[in-house]
Amino acid sequence: MTQSQSKIPFHNLTFYDDLPKMRDVEARLKTFLETTRRRAQRIEIEAGRMAEEDRVYPYDLVGDADMGRIGRRAVWFLERKQLSTGMHHLSDENRVRLTSLRGGLPVARIATEHEADEIAAALHAEMPWMSPATEAVWHGLRASAREGLAGLRFTPLALVGSPGIGKSHWARRLAHHLAVPTTMIDATGEPATFAIVGSQRGWSNATPGKLLQTILRERHGGPLVIVDEVEKSGDIHSSKGTRHALTDALLPLLERMTAATWECPFFQIKCDMSWVNWVMTANSRQGLP
Repeated sequence: MTQSQSKIPFHNLTFYDDLPKMRDVEARLKTFLETTRRRAQRIEIEAGRMAEEDRVYPYDLVGDADMGRIGRRAVWFLERKQLSTGMHHLSDENRVRLTSLRGGLPVARIATEHEADEIAAALHAEMPWMSPATEAVWHGLRASAREGLAGLRFTPLALVGSPGIGKSHWARRLAHHLAVPTTMIDATGEPATFAIVGSQRGWSNATPGKLLQTILRERHGGPLVIVDEVEKSGDIHSSKGTRHALTDALLPLLERMTAATWECPFFQIKCDMSWVNWVMTANSRQGLP
């Protein structure tokens, strides 16, 4: 099994230990204005340009008009602070759910081509009848090591074969040898489109997809996703007639360039899914686009 890891940023979010409250910002701005005016007043008195009896008392240094401007400035500051996090549109609960992304995420990597050879040999020894799939992964792992990639990659696979030959089991054993977390999507037993990517907030049953849930739970940026019986996944149509096809959800994730800036429909944040690897199983080509 691979033991090497590297860390990727995974997101463009900014986490703050403690965002200031409105009243705290207003108090700081008021104190700053009072101190500035008190200092200016003292300089004027010492220079003889203001009489001592003309001094403004501390409680009169900042008036109602000043407090109005301070309030507007505090709102402006906090708005920009919130915008800079990339999570300003999320509730506190959902922000907490994303804290596992702080500091980036680890991904498994292949340090040497010899390590790729050992993984492929171990997998082939367990399931020699799956040698075409093992060989495809082997070439991807060797290329990952040869190119010095931050993580491991292989071409997304669609394993087509009769039921019971071990397609899904092979994929799980592959995840074991790669030492990466895995999640399985049953394309026949659940709306696979929403299961993978999730649904937009605002729906009654809105939730992030299994892909991002796995990443958040395992704190790992390169899981293996297994989509079982992918050819049996049908299109979903909303009450408004909108079509949701599994291929529409999959294609941006299978292509590395678009996956690197994939946006989660639920959290509405951009994530680097380019280190996720995919294995799909099918009993026949019929039904596959």
